Amino acid sequence: MLRLVRYLKDYKVESVLAPLFKFLEAAFELLVPLVIAKIIDIGIGNKDSDYIIKMGILLVTLAVIGLTSAIVAQYFSAKAATGFGTKLRDDLFAHILKFSHAETDILGRETLVTRITNDSDQVQNGVNRFFRLVLRSPFIVAGAFIMSFNIDAKMSLIAFVVILILSIIVALIMSKSIGLYRNVQRKLDKVLGKTGENLTGIRVIRAFSKEKSEISEYDTATEDLYKDQVRVGNISALLNPLTYVVVNLGIVAILQAGGIQVNIGNLTTGQVVALINYMSQILVELVKFANLIILLAKASACAKRINEIFDIKSSIKGGNSELVLNDFEGDIITFENVGFAYPKSKEEAISDITFSVRKGETIGIIGGTGSGKSSLINLIPRFYDISRGSIKIAGRDIKEYTLESIRKNVALVEQKSRLFRGNIRNNLLWGDESATDEELYKAADIAQATDVINSKEGKLDSEVAMYGNNFSGGQKQRLSIARSLVKRAGILILDDSSSALDYATDSRLRKAIREIGNITTLIVSQRIVSIKSADRIIVLDDGKIVGIGTHEELLENNPIYKEIYSSQIMTEED
Repeated sequence: MLRLVRYLKDYKVESVLAPLFKFLEAAFELLVPLVIAKIIDIGIGNKDSDYIIKMGILLVTLAVIGLTSAIVAQYFSAKAATGFGTKLRDDLFAHILKFSHAETDILGRETLVTRITNDSDQVQNGVNRFFRLVLRSPFIVAGAFIMSFNIDAKMSLIAFVVILILSIIVALIMSKSIGLYRNVQRKLDKVLGKTGENLTGIRVIRAFSKEKSEISEYDTATEDLYKDQVRVGNISALLNPLTYVVVNLGIVAILQAGGIQVNIGNLTTGQVVALINYMSQILVELVKFANLIILLAKASACAKRINEIFDIKSSIKGGNSELVLNDFEGDIITFENVGFAYPKSKEEAISDITFSVRKGETIGIIGGTGSGKSSLINLIPRFYDISRGSIKIAGRDIKEYTLESIRKNVALVEQKSRLFRGNIRNNLLWGDESATDEELYKAADIAQATDVINSKEGKLDSEVAMYGNNFSGGQKQRLSIARSLVKRAGILILDDSSSALDYATDSRLRKAIREIGNITTLIVSQRIVSIKSADRIIVLDDGKIVGIGTHEELLENNPIYKEIYSSQIMTEED
């Protein structure tokens, strides 16, 4: 938790005032039993109505001041805690966005979502409760003990024994619950992961009628989480009954011993009532403090999980040079004996890759499923780092450039088109926030997406649902390509991004892209028709290059390319 205190630096005043006003509230609360004792001993004992009214007004005044202090303390603690939580989540999200694909692959989406949401909320709640109770509860417990000591030293020993026993109970419960709370959070990760997996693949599940088996697996995961939650809940639930039993036994002891002292004249009735009130205050505050400790234990476990994310640094570090492609001539991309393996994988996904791409050239990349096509193109914008060899852009090692300048000059359209909730204009402006409507429509014309935009009533302002679910697969692909073209990057990578398009639309798209000029294009596809007119075609098989050349050259000399062509020729003729 201490490592996260830095997020309170902008809330120093609130962090001081919140516990201070709670402290003030507690101070006035400790005076109440003394006032009640005087009302009983003096006002009621002497039948002095004026004194009772005067002291009654004092009680109301103490209550009003205490309530005002509590409201002010709640305001400052809520302001500091929510500000803390907001800054924490923002920083955590920004930190996660710096991860390479390697880190996100290892960690998994579900645990990252849990730590940004649930874990952050638990820590924020802990900070809020900490400000409200960190001074109040210990002060009232200590103050009530001192007040009872001033009334009668012997009677205060009962309060001391009660405090000691309750402290032992709290320590035991806390020691048992901290580890269990960590297990609960880990199992919550699994449940969220299963939830996300099922919601993402809901169509596949229904297509294969696997609802029952998926429900069974989900029930098993939630049952496992439920058992741990019940277990830690049962341990935490022991706190209240045990504390109430101990404190009520203490009150019984005070009543018995106090009654004897009243009979022999050592104590007054009001003093005994005051002692009981102080014991009740100790009870309430110890229960609050014990719950605070348990909450802080939970928050501490969540803070540790958040810090684990902060401790992970991206394996990809950018250089200091800025990549500029406008005035460069020659080989714009060069792979030299490149090998790459995914995290925790012993085998390389691609091996001994060597080729170069000249500026303005269109390169086709083809191969069977699992041949390494997507792995290869993901290395160009440095989503992953290579295991060996070197990649050069504009004649310099890719690691010498800043990540921002590399990705500014590389436009990538992935296999799975991703649109974000908002409207069409906002999605296209991801390419260039300053682009005009004219530039957006120009990019849409090239991407064959103008009809998609014009078919909507709101045109560029038409709504885009989450994941772009109100568009077809082909429409999403064309809008994704338009978004990349708005970027006006020097390198355009199309990773099987026209698979949902018909041949005619695909043909018009490729022709329009070739006419852009001053752009280097890499087209990854499993359809020969999509790359047939490329300047050169790279054929991949089992992670290795098995052929480079034009369509005619490969058809004549490369058996793998010829085999792919033969399997698709009937479709092309059709």
